[in-house]
Amino acid sequence: MGLGGPWAWLLGLPTAMVYGSLALFISVLHNVFLLYYVDTFVSVYKINKAAFWVGETVFLLWNSLNDPLFGWLSDRQFLSSQPRSGARLSSRAVVLARVRALGWHGPLLALSFLAFWVPWAPAGLQFLLCLCLYDGFLTLVDLHHHALLADLALSAHDRTHLNFYCSLFSAAGSLSVFASYAFWNKEDFSSFRAFCLALAAGSGLGFVGATRLLRWRVEAASREPGCPTLAVDGGLCEEEELLLGGEETGSITLGQYLRQLARHRNFLWFVGMDLVQVFHCHFNSNFFPLFLEHLLSDHISLSTGSFLLGISYVAPHLNNLYFLPLCRRWGVYAVVRGLFLLKLGLSLLMLCAGPDRPGLLCLFIARYALPSFIPTPLSHSFIFVCSLSAGSNRVFTEGTCKLLTLVVTDLVDEDLVLNHRKQAASALLFGMVALVTKPGQTFAPLLGTWLLCFYTAARTDACGECPALARAPGSTPTTGPDAPPGLLLPAGAGAHHLCSAAAVHLVPVHAVWETPACGQSPASEPVTGPNPGH
Repeated sequence: MGLGGPWAWLLGLPTAMVYGSLALFISVLHNVFLLYYVDTFVSVYKINKAAFWVGETVFLLWNSLNDPLFGWLSDRQFLSSQPRSGARLSSRAVVLARVRALGWHGPLLALSFLAFWVPWAPAGLQFLLCLCLYDGFLTLVDLHHHALLADLALSAHDRTHLNFYCSLFSAAGSLSVFASYAFWNKEDFSSFRAFCLALAAGSGLGFVGATRLLRWRVEAASREPGCPTLAVDGGLCEEEELLLGGEETGSITLGQYLRQLARHRNFLWFVGMDLVQVFHCHFNSNFFPLFLEHLLSDHISLSTGSFLLGISYVAPHLNNLYFLPLCRRWGVYAVVRGLFLLKLGLSLLMLCAGPDRPGLLCLFIARYALPSFIPTPLSHSFIFVCSLSAGSNRVFTEGTCKLLTLVVTDLVDEDLVLNHRKQAASALLFGMVALVTKPGQTFAPLLGTWLLCFYTAARTDACGECPALARAPGSTPTTGPDAPPGLLLPAGAGAHHLCSAAAVHLVPVHAVWETPACGQSPASEPVTGPNPGH
């Protein structure tokens, strides 16, 4: 086949597939990052405890603020009716700007990912810089990628079609978690480093290729008289007429924009609901590994537990492949409302069943991971409460979180019409939603940790520690230098932002550093043997 053959085949790919492939290039990096970055710095680079906490604290603040910051810098020109250049912006020009931004920020995200696995500075400084750089580029990529969902298509059907391919490619990208187990070796880090280099190279080249294809599609559409037969170009043509018909409203300051959002009632209701949903989603993600640890630690091997964790990364995306066709048939709001009612029904079922049916509880804790009930030493009341809040509807909670992106795109359209904007400030609105809902990521592990202590023991031990947390994986050595990370890991890759922002609260649970006996001083160096469990 000639050189033009593969290029012609690539040009023939559906626009939705090219857009969805960007989720693959994000997912292959982010899942590996979530699984290994803490273990690498603690067990391989031997970062000290103070530097680790400083890095995580700064990262938590940066992760909370960069979404609205980058959204404002990206979309503030769209808030005014007259752009600074004095020329009107077409919808295609906005799409091209976002695609070009992805073409730059995607490879930079891959480079920042690669910086974790090669020691190039003191461990504490490298930890801080790598976290902030990676999260910054991830935020830029996520904002523009989600903004394209609103800018490429107007109809709910087309947006659902785009989101379907995102879920498909995200599930494929989650397979990098399984592949990573073959290369993970703390004693000989070169093989894992080469694996990460291959991931970064593939992701960076993928971003370049996919954005070039998208840019070619949009530029070709702008030269065509009328709308070509691409999946999303019809929406672009309709949107252009809508945008040019707005009123002149002058420039908008940040304070004025915030006041506009405060008057946007649907936005306020949504972010309130989404805050609770994000809390629920991250509670599930962070403590699902702990449920596996307590229920199955005496019955399965570490590799089997890691496999179940890998499944927990993939399953939410596969579920979304089923939910999205339902959205095209019945509408996004009907499906989301149905999922909420189903979650409520499951909770009522568990309430009626009571804490004396542990088999039913365990079925809901990991319905796709546990083949049968395995006895647990934990109290029934503890399993009951955790099942209600986290396990019984994990699948439906994750599915709902992913569908809410489509609701945000509708809020973008409503904001455009209500405030007579010349162009939809989609990246900025996604950033503002993230700003309000980020506290859910922080409070989920805090409340979960409190529940663990409250329901596993009526009192703390002599050292003032919670016995359940003291039994966390990582406190018992793992045999073999190449053992993958233990069960207690942040399986939070389902959200579109850094779920590991909660690591600052989860690290004590994971026993990253050895816990001294009563009356002894804390160890100044981290554990060098088994996985610290993040």
